[in-house]
Amino acid sequence: MNAQRPRASADAATTAETTGRKLYDRVAQETASIVIRRYSTSFGLAARLLGAPVRQDVENVYALVRVADEVVDGVAADAGLAEAEVLHTLDELERETERAMASGYSSNLVVHAFAISARSAGIDVDLTRPFFASMRADLTQTEHTPESFREYVYGSAEVVGLMCLRIFLRGHVFSPQQHEAFIAGARSLGSAFQKVNFLRDLSADHDLLGRSYFPGVSVDDLTDAQKDELLDDIDEDLARSAAVLRLLPTSSRRAVALAQGLFTELAARVRATPASALVHTRVRVPDPVKLRIAAGVVAGRLPHTRPHQEDAT
Repeated sequence: MNAQRPRASADAATTAETTGRKLYDRVAQETASIVIRRYSTSFGLAARLLGAPVRQDVENVYALVRVADEVVDGVAADAGLAEAEVLHTLDELERETERAMASGYSSNLVVHAFAISARSAGIDVDLTRPFFASMRADLTQTEHTPESFREYVYGSAEVVGLMCLRIFLRGHVFSPQQHEAFIAGARSLGSAFQKVNFLRDLSADHDLLGRSYFPGVSVDDLTDAQKDELLDDIDEDLARSAAVLRLLPTSSRRAVALAQGLFTELAARVRATPASALVHTRVRVPDPVKLRIAAGVVAGRLPHTRPHQEDAT
């Protein structure tokens, strides 16, 4: 009879893995992974370079971000929801996210996956509320002042970098000075991502979504001087984020370096495109170039950026 006990115990363990909470958690996280890989080839490529302890958590974060983005960027409207209903849907998504962060459960699989990572990494409403505020602004605000633009970029992109940073640094000990440098780097990289996407999507955002993000910049009369000024600001963000790459834990360094490299390349291609052409062409990084940048990162080469203005003096 004693010989039967280990097998019974093993059977119980197998049952626990294929039913109940563990199964639900696993299915939720697999759902999050599918969402992000279907929506972003660049992110999918970078995510492969994340270490196992952090990869799933980062995918969980980005899946929620993607779902919220789809609510405000037209999928809900395409389904026939009126503007007020779209706003209500976004509000409900935020409330469900906060409930899941508090309880550890949601019937929404993507929200449930996010809650797993948020509770593990210490992601709280101090980051999710600014994010949802920026998503809400996309439904209520078509133009920005310098102040509202800074708030929007912080909530829509910088806080996502800070969420990922909490995942990257979980279980590691750094000095207060290093931690502050990480925060500045994460915010700068998120800001650069958002701004370069705004610039290359200037026409689509205006024509299809009715939005103009850059204060004082019109899609109809964008000049090369304006474009280069915006790119100078983006390059400074990229330089600040590049400065902390080597300090990141090995589990996240290569993936962040690849993301940095891809957006540095994208910014360079936007700079090489005349302002008049940006309204007709969506600049992208070709797949062979993405793979070349990825191969360099895997080989240990970190991306180069133009020097930050303060460092060039």
